[in-house]
Amino acid sequence: MNTKPFMTATFIGSMFASSVALAAGGPGYGKQDMTFVEETEASSTDTVAVDENDLTTLETDDLKYMREEEKLARDVYLTMDQYWGQQTQVFAKIALSEEDHTTTVDYLLDKFDVEDPVVNDTIGVFTNEELQALYNELVAKGKTSFINALYVGALIEEKDMRDILAAINQTDERPIILAYSNLLDGSKSHLQAFVSVIEDQGLTYEAQVLDPEEVELILEDESSVDED
Repeated sequence: MNTKPFMTATFIGSMFASSVALAAGGPGYGKQDMTFVEETEASSTDTVAVDENDLTTLETDDLKYMREEEKLARDVYLTMDQYWGQQTQVFAKIALSEEDHTTTVDYLLDKFDVEDPVVNDTIGVFTNEELQALYNELVAKGKTSFINALYVGALIEEKDMRDILAAINQTDERPIILAYSNLLDGSKSHLQAFVSVIEDQGLTYEAQVLDPEEVELILEDESSVDED
């Protein structure tokens, strides 16, 4: 699993607030249309042409990783829906959002002329060996029970937020920050959705990746847009 450092609870709270401001005028979470990024850039007076040579190695690596990490979320949720779709629609709904997320990152890859690591879009197939192993592990766990599947979903969203925040902290490219901020808002809402279903089963959710204080802050935030 990616071991990049993540931010404090206070910074996560401020990042969620600032991401709303950054994406003002853009689409709601789960319904990203990259037109909003293009329009935002077009309105900026200091927009310049960019390509892969303008990015650091960290920025390039983060884009590639994020592309497959969002695909992993989509693929796991589609698979879990096959097992548990009769008990909840949460996997099917969030899988649709994750499809938008991976498309968002694909747009950035094209914009910065970075090679797309997704050479095979088949469910469960990844170029990154770490993500391939993680997919296999999470699907195996999620198949064992409905509750385990929900916890798998929540774990993915916590990990996504940690990695997105770390990636934001490693770039000063405006279009990348805009897109990552949009993904961050989506992951926050996804975590809230999974935890809601978990709590409907009479359980109390505990953080799996982020600090408990960070997760509490996220779950108490009422600014997210409902998927429906």
